[in-house]
Amino acid sequence: MAVTLHFRAILLKVIGMYARIGLVGDVHAEDHHLEKALDFLQQQAVDVILCTGDVADGSGDLSRCIALLAEHQVAVVRGNHDRWLLEDKARHIPDAHLVDQLNAEELAYLANLPVEISIDTPLGALLLCHGVRRNDLKKVWPGTDRLPVEKCQHMDALIRSREYALMVNGHMHYRTLIHFDRLTLINAGTLKGRHRPGFSLLDCHAGEITGYEFQPDPTPVRTLPVGHTADVEIFADTQAFTGQWQPLTLYD
Repeated sequence: MAVTLHFRAILLKVIGMYARIGLVGDVHAEDHHLEKALDFLQQQAVDVILCTGDVADGSGDLSRCIALLAEHQVAVVRGNHDRWLLEDKARHIPDAHLVDQLNAEELAYLANLPVEISIDTPLGALLLCHGVRRNDLKKVWPGTDRLPVEKCQHMDALIRSREYALMVNGHMHYRTLIHFDRLTLINAGTLKGRHRPGFSLLDCHAGEITGYEFQPDPTPVRTLPVGHTADVEIFADTQAFTGQWQPLTLYD
């Protein structure tokens, strides 16, 4: 398995440009939703499927999730739940998995997941991570009536660098777009059952992203432009967050 995953990482660098990109959020062992999402995205002839990690900790079959991700050659980053499993931390949480539930190959899969993956797209470079860069617990949120502002200096440095046009992360479990002057942040959401599970398809040639939900089969619920439009709030960086944001969501 490790050889296959390493070969996939080489392909991501060599092949270069990815235009149709499947985005799968935090998995949390939802093997049935994962199978449906991966089968659907491959039927849409995507160039690559990206996943924000948190493969572990949920009520489904973790071993089957690992097998599905490897079989479909999904580019996956490690989430905080995957790290906690490997470090034997926070195992008191509901539906936590334990090291002795996995075989050596499965543990090696989780241990070898990178914390960041970058690919090239027609819209510019894309960064995949779980939280913000190497911090798998960090959040970015402009602030709403329900959730307070979450600013991040690492995010601000990334925006200033102009290295990436897109960033895809997870952790928040909420399929949203946050627009900055030089970067669009896409949260891939989650496959977890009680959080309106779904996934997305990013079409870089069309410049738009479509969110899907399981009803029970994958169903498109909303398509949004990825770039700036007249009705989109644009922030210079996270320090410009006001706490009065109207979330731009991939839900109906």
